[in-house]
Amino acid sequence: MRIRLMTLVIVLSSLLSGCGYNTFQTGDEAVKSAWAEVINQYQRRADLVPNLVSTVQGYASHEKEVLTQVTQARAQVGGIQATPELVNDPAALARFQQAQAGLTSALSRLLVVAENYPQLKADTAFRDLQAQLEGTENRIAVARNRYIKSVEAYNVSVRTFPNNLTAMIFGYSVKPNFTVDNEKAISTAPKVDFSARAAAGKSAPAPSY
Repeated sequence: MRIRLMTLVIVLSSLLSGCGYNTFQTGDEAVKSAWAEVINQYQRRADLVPNLVSTVQGYASHEKEVLTQVTQARAQVGGIQATPELVNDPAALARFQQAQAGLTSALSRLLVVAENYPQLKADTAFRDLQAQLEGTENRIAVARNRYIKSVEAYNVSVRTFPNNLTAMIFGYSVKPNFTVDNEKAISTAPKVDFSARAAAGKSAPAPSY
């Protein structure tokens, strides 16, 4: 009896493996791992925002509109629960994308505003934060790209015959991915070239405020 049971288990394991079940498990774990890295890098960026806003405010306190936009954009990002289940919900993933795109845009405007304040650009803390932000944006782009590829590989395994039959039986379905429309905007790190105007910044008078 025990031998028959073991034989049955071996046969079932072989069938499941041949029909893609193990592929689904491996692919799902790869997606979760890639998603965790995306969240980690986005959180790193969000953690930089308060200090960045505070530093800019010290030199440009009257730029309230831009400072408020950055703060509100960060709050919207923080209001989204980026759980592992989010990657299976197209609407939730779209809201996550929109919130992150909003923060990217707000940070870009903040860095553009900083160009008008030579003293701010010369501030060591600001320059350090700006460098950290640019580095984080680059890491976000890399993490997003890995996630996109992981989801693509998983989705192909779910759709391909005979794996799709196994997917139907066990309830596996394709996962939503980052949309192409705003991929370029989100994955491009906001950049401000301080060196290009370094000479002008030394001689230009600080704006009155």
